[in-house]
Amino acid sequence: MSRRSRQRLNVGESRWFFKVVCALLLLSIVSIGVGYGLMRGYLHSDAFRKFLSAKASVMTGVNGEFAAFRWEGLELSTDKFEASGDGPVTHLRADDLHTEIGFGGVTRGVWDVRGSSVRRLDIAVDSRKKPISKPAMSEVAPREKSNGNNGWFPSEANLQEVDVRELAIRLLMDQGSVVASGMRVRAERAGANDAYRVDVKGGTIQLPIKWLTDLQLDRAQLRLQENQFFLLDSVVNVWGDGRIQTSGELDTVTKQFSLEGDVNGIKCEDVLNADWAKKLTGNISSTFILTNKLGFPSANGRLSIENGVLTAMPVLEALAAYADTRRLRVLSLNQAHTEWQWKKDELILKNMVLSSEGLVHLEGSITIRGQALDGDFRLGIAPGTLSSIPGAETDVFAPGERGLLWTPLHISGTLDHPKEDLTDRMIQAAGMRMFEQLPETGEKVIKFTNAILGDPSQKTVEKGLKIIKESKKTLHEFGGILEGILGGGRRSESDEEPKPQ
Repeated sequence: MSRRSRQRLNVGESRWFFKVVCALLLLSIVSIGVGYGLMRGYLHSDAFRKFLSAKASVMTGVNGEFAAFRWEGLELSTDKFEASGDGPVTHLRADDLHTEIGFGGVTRGVWDVRGSSVRRLDIAVDSRKKPISKPAMSEVAPREKSNGNNGWFPSEANLQEVDVRELAIRLLMDQGSVVASGMRVRAERAGANDAYRVDVKGGTIQLPIKWLTDLQLDRAQLRLQENQFFLLDSVVNVWGDGRIQTSGELDTVTKQFSLEGDVNGIKCEDVLNADWAKKLTGNISSTFILTNKLGFPSANGRLSIENGVLTAMPVLEALAAYADTRRLRVLSLNQAHTEWQWKKDELILKNMVLSSEGLVHLEGSITIRGQALDGDFRLGIAPGTLSSIPGAETDVFAPGERGLLWTPLHISGTLDHPKEDLTDRMIQAAGMRMFEQLPETGEKVIKFTNAILGDPSQKTVEKGLKIIKESKKTLHEFGGILEGILGGGRRSESDEEPKPQ
């Protein structure tokens, strides 16, 4: 073949190759255009609206549907999504939704739902109802075969992020309703396995406790992953300067949860009843761990009172007057703390210490079951405080550590009517000492008089009984300090509900 023939052949092959490439490019463009047109047509169809309704129903566990879609390019808006169910989530409504559909995951069989926003989301939950299995997509909204092309399109939808400008939740429990409102929520995808990072800011939480003021949510950070909720951090403000910080986790399958945190900046008058708010001041702080991993809710922690002051207590006034001192009228507590455990209907206070340095020191533990009290303590009193009560500092109390006089103390009775065994022991000791110290009313004198005269002097006996009676009255007033320390104060008639004591 000549050189010129070979040149003509090469030029022909080049032209043929160029035509093939152009045809393939044109076919690709046409295919993309046709594919885009088909996908756009499907997105604008009612079948896609029902498809998204089914996916949203499966995610929320309720049966719901979006209102008609309004499209602008790949962005869509709808007036609402409303759903109801027979499980714990009884009602859900989202108003003014806006989102964008992306094609980035089409090759993986997934619609990307991104840039989503909701003006208001209302959720009603009844915790008294048992969970039910989530409805399958086929049960919620069977896919329609409108043009035989639906099988080409993705069968899954991934929510990339969502911004809820106002979230309101109403939770019904056996104890009453918990209402949370005004919260701003931002959720975005965090890795694989349908994990989301959630940030919550602002809002108010109302609990079914009349004396507890509304909680003001500062912030909360959560991570949702499959069947687990992780509370990474949350801060709630209460009673102005009060602050509750919490973290924990919840497994939605086993229903097990665990929360831990601390409480700071709460004043005694915020949580005590009207009577005790006038007698005890100071700042309360406590750690806590709350869990149900034992099969029932339980909690424990350590509580302390800083800058605590006991004042205006009738028994302190009586003791101050009897001992002729002002030191007992106002007691500054240099120590006030206890470890606590709670489960079901039982509260245990362990290693409790209430101390006013150099004057009074109480330490021990007590169990409160319902209203019943059962506690054992040691009570220390400064020497000389009870010197005016015969026998108190020698027969009832004994010298011990911290330079105080000590005696054991048992507490029983109920929260409304606590009882202690100290008063009776002091009365008994005082009675015997009066017989010893006052010969004219002493037991031996009465016996000898009776033996010689056959009948004791009536005036002498009456005088002795009067002295014993007055001492008994004073000692019973002293017993009131124990009721005060252990929360025996009663609420005033104006209080609607008793506060913790």
